[in-house]
Amino acid sequence: MLNDLPEEYLFDLESEQRVLSAILHSEDACIEAYNLLAAGDFYSPRNGLLFELCSSLYLREVRPTLVEVLKEGHILGLFTNPRDIEELKYIAEHYIDDENIKYWIKKIKDKSRLRKFVEFLKASYEILMEQQGSDVEQILMAAEDKLTNLTALEIDDHVDTPAEMANLGYDEVERRFLRFKEISEVNKGLIPLDGLPTGFDNLNHVTLGYKAGDLVILGAQTGHGKTAFALHTAKAIAVDSKKSVLYLNTEMSREQIALRWGSILSSIEHDRIRSGNINETELSIILNAYSRLRDSGFYSYPCPNLTPEKTVSIARKFKAQKNIEMMIIDYVGRMDKFDPRLSEWQILEQIVKTQKMLAQNLKIAVMCLVQLNTDGTLQGARRMKNECDLMLKLAPIPKEDFELDEEIKKYLNPNYYLIIEKNRDGRSGVRIPVTFDLQKQTMKDAERISR
Repeated sequence: MLNDLPEEYLFDLESEQRVLSAILHSEDACIEAYNLLAAGDFYSPRNGLLFELCSSLYLREVRPTLVEVLKEGHILGLFTNPRDIEELKYIAEHYIDDENIKYWIKKIKDKSRLRKFVEFLKASYEILMEQQGSDVEQILMAAEDKLTNLTALEIDDHVDTPAEMANLGYDEVERRFLRFKEISEVNKGLIPLDGLPTGFDNLNHVTLGYKAGDLVILGAQTGHGKTAFALHTAKAIAVDSKKSVLYLNTEMSREQIALRWGSILSSIEHDRIRSGNINETELSIILNAYSRLRDSGFYSYPCPNLTPEKTVSIARKFKAQKNIEMMIIDYVGRMDKFDPRLSEWQILEQIVKTQKMLAQNLKIAVMCLVQLNTDGTLQGARRMKNECDLMLKLAPIPKEDFELDEEIKKYLNPNYYLIIEKNRDGRSGVRIPVTFDLQKQTMKDAERISR
């Protein structure tokens, strides 16, 4: 009976060609297809091969246009027949608006799942015929497992048994013990991290770093160091640790970001660099400092018209091409409002929900910068707090703390608190004294006064 199914019921060559055509014309379509499809989802082996060819080009940061695909195909010896070239040109000419790409991708995925279902039915029938008289319960349970994998839409819904959870815990504790012991023997005082360095030793102690899948929210008032904090984070990860970071900049020009880096890396006042009021020695120091940035993993993407949907597309691209481990959004208040009927807190809530899902799906850390009100509060903070894994606030130390707080008197020139309002994996309610040099755009843990 299965053999009587019409062939066209199990594949859709038009959808395959439309998706390939979109890939050849649109980078957005390329991103969507790369993240949602595999070569095995194509019924036509030739279409699957063409998809792999486009994907390999894209991973090397080469736009898979018709010209580039033909060039690569000739190098690999794939287009030896004139008919192959004509077929590729035909596909390229049938361009679709990339706004429809998800619709055509879904049609390909649905047909792919149907073919797998038919294969499942055929395999189940063969097992049934071969194992006549066997335990029916076992046959049905085995079939149910395979069918569940088909209906789960490739999401892993595995349930851990008590033994598996105990083994996982044992392995994790042992791994962390050995790691801590090794680091302590080599470099006493160094903190073993589970994630990316935060740029502050005290924050590393509490959080063990920014972890893949984490959503980090940093709040500060206007002019109180949001961007300086973001670039300090980027320095710790991309410059010092040589890991890849994507910085989405919604406010400043490329030149403004570049000049800030000059100050951060050279410790020369930002205003003097901006005006050019530096001597030749300082010029040499600044130019040498930029060599550290040149060798880093810092990628800056100016995007004044940023939307939550666009962050997903951009992050997917840089994860595929640059293997980013963190994305920083500076800042979410500048994102375009995609629904004028929603109030500000509802918009912020939807933005952070999108970023949390993005962090989990791409296995990267995402940091969102948000603006605090003049009283230090954040509209919609409770809902944003529910979504994030780590909520930080950067605020000036009140004058009365210098007079009344004995703990703050133990530090040399602290001027800001880095407040941990929420920490899903550890302590919260912690205030870390830091020194923020506004002129040099630098931040660091406040030094303790030695007694």
